[in-house]
Amino acid sequence: MTSQVSWTSSNTAVATISLAGLVTGVAAGTTTITASFNGVSSSSQLTVTSATLNSISVQGASASITQGATDQFSATGQYSNGTTQSLTSQVSWTSSNTAVATISSAGLVTGVAAGTTTITASLNGVNGSTTLTVTSVTTSNLSGVLTQHNDNSRTGQNLNETQLTPSSVNVSSFGKLFSAPVDGYIYAQPLYVSNVSIAGGTHNVVYVATEGDSVYAFDADQGTQLWHASLIDAAHGATAGETTGNIEADLDSGCTDMIPQVGITSTPVIDPSSGILYVEAKSKKTDGTYIHRLHALDITTGAEEPSGPVVITATVSGTSDGGTTITFNALYQLNRPGLLLANGTIYLGYASHCDDTPYHGWLFAYSATTLTQTAVFITTPNGQGQGGIWQSGMGIAADSNGVVFTASGNGNYDATDVGDSILKLTLSGNTLSLTDYFTPFDQGNDDSSDLDVASVGVLLLPDQSGNDPHELIAGSKEGRMYVIDRDQMTTNNQHYCSGCTSDTEIVQEFPADPFSNLLYAGPTYWNGTVYIDAFNDSIMAYSLNNGQVVVTPTSSSPETFGFPGAGTSISANGNADGILWAIDSSQYGIPAQATPGPAVVHAYDATNLGKELWNSSEAANNRDQAGNAVKFAVPTIANGKVYVGTQTELDVYGLL
Repeated sequence: MTSQVSWTSSNTAVATISLAGLVTGVAAGTTTITASFNGVSSSSQLTVTSATLNSISVQGASASITQGATDQFSATGQYSNGTTQSLTSQVSWTSSNTAVATISSAGLVTGVAAGTTTITASLNGVNGSTTLTVTSVTTSNLSGVLTQHNDNSRTGQNLNETQLTPSSVNVSSFGKLFSAPVDGYIYAQPLYVSNVSIAGGTHNVVYVATEGDSVYAFDADQGTQLWHASLIDAAHGATAGETTGNIEADLDSGCTDMIPQVGITSTPVIDPSSGILYVEAKSKKTDGTYIHRLHALDITTGAEEPSGPVVITATVSGTSDGGTTITFNALYQLNRPGLLLANGTIYLGYASHCDDTPYHGWLFAYSATTLTQTAVFITTPNGQGQGGIWQSGMGIAADSNGVVFTASGNGNYDATDVGDSILKLTLSGNTLSLTDYFTPFDQGNDDSSDLDVASVGVLLLPDQSGNDPHELIAGSKEGRMYVIDRDQMTTNNQHYCSGCTSDTEIVQEFPADPFSNLLYAGPTYWNGTVYIDAFNDSIMAYSLNNGQVVVTPTSSSPETFGFPGAGTSISANGNADGILWAIDSSQYGIPAQATPGPAVVHAYDATNLGKELWNSSEAANNRDQAGNAVKFAVPTIANGKVYVGTQTELDVYGLL
């Protein structure tokens, strides 16, 4: 009959009762429970007592964190009536050893130093605790922007940015935070490592290499100099009296591509497993000769590792220089593309200064452990030579198997030489072999007109749907873009289509912009979109569909960019909050030809380039103005900040 009666509670603040007679205690107290049926009722008094807190369990996301890291802890209460309740915001939090870790009133732990501490939550005399271990930051857990354009695919994307969003980046909330002075132009992209044990503490660190033959380590959040290494001093293997180079004076042509000095031009690379920064430096000895060295620096001190430095040199067979061998020419060769670290090997690419001959495209392989030279490849051993590997500074690329992809500039093309080509190379033992390549149908015009295929480097796309899942995208100074199957670069291994008017043997060929303007700025990729800027035009966003580029842009920037075009990078939180960052370096200037002016940094909504979020020239009173521009500069974005290299300083932008 229970289901037929009407049930009531005289005090629902103490207990409630359902139609089926199920009582729920609400709070301590007394109430009368009444059952009624056809005018007849009966009552009973019910007392509700408070549940007693029996215990508290404490949990963090991990039992161990590193110095400088944070972790949110939670507290859960277990009660005498079998229920549980979150008590994180109600308990009092303590750490038994605040020299190891501290904890806030909200339960947020911060690691201070290596050691062990007990984290305790207390409420009404009941305690719960757990043990937390804090470990030193070691090189095995380093993370950040460790190589040119963020990864060996050279996509330019940082997918772990949570602070900078299209809504937070605007002139009222985002701007220039500080600058750090340096001793030369910053052509190399700044690199970033988080939580480094350095200079007696733990710091996020930005590493900057300059044409002054210097490497700097700055606190990435404050700009404090942590160390400075001069690679032309005795501690870094230089001979007495070495200086940076003066190419304008020492080349007969009066070349002005690198002025007023040449030192470190390429972007270094950092090995997170060893904490070593590898960097190539060019310098001039007192006898007037030039020398290139590969250095290995400890990222915590700037000291040279025992394996370094080594002198870059080689002699190979070939007739291009008038004899039967070709020797690496330290004066004429320039290491321009970013260094590559892949499968324990460091790769360095070389081209020229101002196309002054003799030069060749050289690719060197060195053991990252011993700095022993492993192998050498040359693009043009015979014929006219040239075929430089320069890529406007974009890094040599590699896939997950360590297969290397790069491009060569204007030079000889025949049975033995591969000028103006996109190259696939494989290291086996002491041999770096050309295993596949593609040469455009108009290579002869590219060569004679100085329209290098190597002007922007090679970007390896993530796996695509369609018939060609493993693709690369590359471009030429001529303004053409090429989409190529990395597994077999040309149909039937044709390599080069002689007498053709297009390149149907590859996946796709299309103009970089509607006007076929010249192309110097490397492409950037994010979320199914490739971003390309030909100079004197807007940045274009092209979507990918089944491994093909849809040649009508989905959006374009309102601004156009003069020579050399905008250097771009992406920040995003996975597939959300994408921002395309661009540096307008068109005011880089050449003394006696133009007056240098500031770099201008732009931020665009990556899903719609027509929406500019901010630029460094819009705030009043030059609040955000950068130092004078360096051509081909690429921004680095990490941990809520944007790092920009200029002629005299590192400029750092972030939320104000």
